[in-house]
Amino acid sequence: MMKVPSNVLAFAKDNMKTYEMFLDYWKHYQTVNGGKKYEFQTLKEDGTSLSFDEKESKMNAAFKREILRVAGIQNFEEFSPEQWATNPMINWATFAVVSAMIDMILPDTIIDSIGLYTEVRTIGWGDSAAFNVKPRDLFAVSKHGKGQRSTEVHKQYMGQVTIIPEMREMTVQVSLMKVLIGSESLADFVAKVIRSFDTQVVKDAYDLFASTMAALPSTATTGLQVSGYTQADLVRLCQQVTAWNGGAKAVVVGTQLALVNVLPDDANYRYELESDYVKIGYLRTAFGYDVMALP
Repeated sequence: MMKVPSNVLAFAKDNMKTYEMFLDYWKHYQTVNGGKKYEFQTLKEDGTSLSFDEKESKMNAAFKREILRVAGIQNFEEFSPEQWATNPMINWATFAVVSAMIDMILPDTIIDSIGLYTEVRTIGWGDSAAFNVKPRDLFAVSKHGKGQRSTEVHKQYMGQVTIIPEMREMTVQVSLMKVLIGSESLADFVAKVIRSFDTQVVKDAYDLFASTMAALPSTATTGLQVSGYTQADLVRLCQQVTAWNGGAKAVVVGTQLALVNVLPDDANYRYELESDYVKIGYLRTAFGYDVMALP
């Protein structure tokens, strides 16, 4: 289940069904267009199969009803869509509903895309964030003699990092008249906005991740960066990172193209056609460490 933000709950009031419909539509949309597999509704109430086009048509009708509800329009049939398209309340309500839909889906979508190697937190609009960083060093143990009351005193201090968010904004345009008459899909429009935001945030995070990795020291025996791949180098890095993490086991993370090379240094190994290596393109576990592919 997806956690619905409090602002969306307050905005939707007793009309959450429309937003739940869009969540199901989004999962279907991502499975069809985004290359990701989600569970979504596949049957109608009568038990027959529900196609994506049918679901999109129902979603657009639900969008229209929700826009009219938020705009306070009760007599839509009394005027033509061309006339209603000039109503400033319908203009405002359209993008208010669109924004609520985006607010509901986008956070979990971003976490699904980059949660493997990032920490995503929600803060107030316009706020900055301060993070306390605990020292990872252990206390040094001193030798002690009889009759000696105390040894060298040790104390650690917590650090703090302040992060000022970089704002991201998108200005988009939709033909309101075409939306009202049903010839332009607002559902597809909103889904594409979410994918656009998600893609940009993922790119920003991945670029920072890659540049940080490139700046790691590369000394021969203790460095955290090596050229090429050998089993010995990988195991050394995993042991080193595990030790520096206080025993928390390291995880091997990389693109699928890179992880294809994570294989034993032995020319005699074999793998079956039904093995994980053939099915997903890399080993899930190598030399005692979990292996994960970056999306």
